[in-house]
Formats: sequence, structure tokens, C-alpha cells
Amino acid sequence: MKPKVYIDGQEGTTGLQIYERLGGRDDIELLLIDPDKRKDLTERKKLLNAADLCFLCLPDAAAIEAVGLIENEKTKVIDASTAHRTAEGWTYGFPELLAGQRQRIKFAKRVANPGCHATGFLASAAPLTAMGVLPKDAALTCFSLTGYSGGGKKMIADYENGEKAEALYSPRIYGTTLRHKHLPEMKAYAGLTQAPIFCPVVDDYYKGMATTLMLPVSLLTGHPTAEDLCEMLARYYEGEALVQVQPYQKEAAYLAANTMAGKDSLTLVVSGHEEQIIVTALFDNLGKGASGAAVQNMNLMLGFPETTGLSL
Repeated sequence: MKPKVYIDGQEGTTGLQIYERLGGRDDIELLLIDPDKRKDLTERKKLLNAADLCFLCLPDAAAIEAVGLIENEKTKVIDASTAHRTAEGWTYGFPELLAGQRQRIKFAKRVANPGCHATGFLASAAPLTAMGVLPKDAALTCFSLTGYSGGGKKMIADYENGEKAEALYSPRIYGTTLRHKHLPEMKAYAGLTQAPIFCPVVDDYYKGMATTLMLPVSLLTGHPTAEDLCEMLARYYEGEALVQVQPYQKEAAYLAANTMAGKDSLTLVVSGHEEQIIVTALFDNLGKGASGAAVQNMNLMLGFPETTGLSL
């Protein structure tokens, strides 16, 4: 019997992208809500409890409410909101990140999908702390470029509908209070004692991310060079289908934030010299940064090959 899957919040950007990846699959049964009843609590509750697995593509408060509607002990949940990413009883949905994480996800009933900026930061920071290269008390700095689709329907409309404001033609720094909502998970899953100074930037392109961690070599145990660090990360992710490390290149290069647009995988690029290093994660904010990661987690939780339905 095919597992039944329900997307609660299918009309949002993340929900639509998940549906796009699942709509053509014949190994699952998608439960669809009548458009007129998508905010009907009774109808949503019925579908949430009928599903073998449900995606929550909702604001934080609505996601918490939706979990409370689930009475079926067999219903598995993947929450794409921020609500449960560091919550007790929830498994963090980044299979490649830490030893045993893939198996934890496979057998979990409650999985929190990572934030997009957190995905880019953790892809480099978490392995380095796990390997003992990056001290857990390190004061880190990170900036992250994202396409405007990460801001959801309203931001997409601001950029695409009619004459847009002059400011939208240029990169815009945001989160200037330095309390971005992804910081708790960035700190927790990198094993850090303090959150990084984090500067997100949204720019005038649809999708794609470049999240860069900046590292003085003097901060790192053993003082590895950029080339050393590249080799360490390559070995850490060896054999992974959805996270790769680009071979080290000594020559300067442009790194385009939309390089991985349309892909569900992530590439790390290590650059620098003997004294300073940057590690940049290139990926799609709608792919490995959101919906692609959610489908990857679903595949693990339902026993499908991990990359089924994903674009590598």
C-alpha cells in the first residue's frame, strides 16, 4: 500500500515546491484538501490524521497548532517552520551533518526541516567543530546571500509585480538586530557556545544562496591552510550524493549565489591562503535550503531511496 502524504500549507512557496517534487511520483498517495477548506480546522485535522506523513509549511504558531491536531500515533511529521528546530523530541533534518543523523531521521516521528541560512552555515561549521578543528567557543562571522524567493509570496510579489521600488534593484542587508530566527539552530547544531555574528543579504534574483563562513587560520586547531581544510571537508562528506566539496583551486574566482539554482544538492567551496580562509556553501534556498531537504527527509522516513524525486 502506498504511504499517504499530506502537505498542510501547500499554497505557500515551500508547500508548492514540495508538491512540485511529489506531484509526479507514483510511489506515494498525495492527500489533497479542497481549496475552499484549506483553513477549515476540522478538514485539516482529518487529513493530518489520515496521513502516514505530513509536511507542515506554515507559520510557527500554526505549525504548533497543527501538531496539536494530530492524534494518530503513526502519523510522521516534517515541520518546515522555525517552531521545532531546537525543540525537545524533534530530530534535526540534515542527514549529512553529523554522525548518525541520517539514522536518527530515518526512525524519527518528528523531524524539523533546517532553515536555509542555517543549512549553509552548518554545512561548514558543524563538521569543523565535530572534527575538533574549530573551537566550540569560537567567535564566528558569517554572511549569506539569498534570492528573494526565500521571503515568500509577499516578497516575491514586491520584486515581480509592477514597478518595484528602486531599493529592490540592489542587495539589501537585513536582520540588522543580529537576532535572526535561524541563529538558535546554527549555534546548537554547530556545537558552539555562542551564536555567530550573522549578516543575511537578499538580492534581485529569484533563487540560490551563497553562505560564507570566515575563518582566521590562527583560530583553528593545528592552523590548517585553506587547502588542508578543503581536504578535511572533502573526506567528511565523502560518498554523499547531495553535499559535495569542490576541489581546491588556488586561483581567485567569482562565486555566483545562483550557481545551484534548480538543484537539491549543495556544494562547498574553500578559498583563501595560509592565514585566512572562507568556506562558501552554494545551494538553492528552495532546494537543499527548504523543499528539497524536506523531500529528502521524507524519503528517509518512508523507506524510499534518499534522492528519489530530487534534482542532483
